[in-house]
Amino acid sequence: MTTYTADIAIIGAGPGGLSAAVALSRAGLSVTVVEKTLTTERSFRGESLSPDAVALLDALGVLDDITQSGALVTRKLEISEAGNLLMSADFADFDYPQPYPREVPQPTLLNALEKAAAESDGFRMLRGANVHDLIVTDGRVHGLTFADADGEHEVRAALVVGADGRYSKTVALSKLDYERIQLDRDVVWMRTPLPEQWDTETYRIRMRGADHGLFIPTYPDMVRVGFNIPKGSLGELRKSGIATLHQRISDLAPELSDLVREHVTRFTDTSTLDIFTSRMPRWSRPGLVFIGDAAHTLSPVLGQGVNHALIDGVVLAELVSTAFGATGGREARLDAAVLEFQGVREPDVAASRGLQLRQEWLFSIGHPVGVAARSSLYRVLNLVKPLRLQILSNAYFRLQRQRGDLATGSLAR
Repeated sequence: MTTYTADIAIIGAGPGGLSAAVALSRAGLSVTVVEKTLTTERSFRGESLSPDAVALLDALGVLDDITQSGALVTRKLEISEAGNLLMSADFADFDYPQPYPREVPQPTLLNALEKAAAESDGFRMLRGANVHDLIVTDGRVHGLTFADADGEHEVRAALVVGADGRYSKTVALSKLDYERIQLDRDVVWMRTPLPEQWDTETYRIRMRGADHGLFIPTYPDMVRVGFNIPKGSLGELRKSGIATLHQRISDLAPELSDLVREHVTRFTDTSTLDIFTSRMPRWSRPGLVFIGDAAHTLSPVLGQGVNHALIDGVVLAELVSTAFGATGGREARLDAAVLEFQGVREPDVAASRGLQLRQEWLFSIGHPVGVAARSSLYRVLNLVKPLRLQILSNAYFRLQRQRGDLATGSLAR
């Protein structure tokens, strides 16, 4: 058995785990990341970065690398009902250092973050590592055990960060209370080429009664499509045949009708996301803290999951590095830091969850009277610019509004 030692052990090399690794290693701490996959070249659904996440990546100094590797800038958001445009928002109307969302292939994002972390001598990445257990002594977590192709190993650390996503094994190992709340729908995802009529700069939401779809331009010339189905109804959809899926997309976006028939020819060309949200009353125990989807899974509406994971990682790093820098009583300071982390981040996560659940409810309306009321609401938002800007600002610009220092480009350096 090989024993590794580090100040911080991070389980999971996703956006949250790697943003924490960059910030912690730059603060002079030794960081070991254990990740079960061997490469970042995987297919991800979460490629939408909010303006706040873009600002954070700029502050970490990795945005230029991401942009050069390939990304799309989102400039507009459109919401339509049965082919009629209800609301259009232009992100140029927001006066923030980074007003525009980006569409970034997640391997591009992860590679840029890992490259930045690797510039620090104290950073170590262990891939192909399957975590088996936590090392606990007298109620405190002191590290973890894992297995790879060479056998069993352990990492000893003052703090373990669980960043292993919405199906976190570390949460189960932690014995912390955890509540998973199933929503009323699942989402079927697919990709097709971008239709000629569409630009690459507009995020489109299409509704038709209780049916709705997300149509997200994807680098370099594709569109990600996600449409709702009732919870647990994938088997029924498969039984009805691929033609039913084609018709669902045609009803929502006629521009994609021919493309989806050409490029999505079987259900294996799609993937289905189980939609749920989760709550952990406490995100930590002595020696262990959770971030991102492991702590607070969100729905895909408005693409908030990856953004909160990135912000979690950097905010946690700021508090933890300060705790390491003080003198005396390090364990007590770390315990206080992770509790403060939850206190700082939980209100913003709760605000995003509340906004998402309201949108989920609006999207699920199917009765004609409700649909007419929903359409009227979006038309009002389209006409009343200050109200529209306020709602979208709460969704996309909370961090830039709170943290003016993000504009300096010097965060966590």
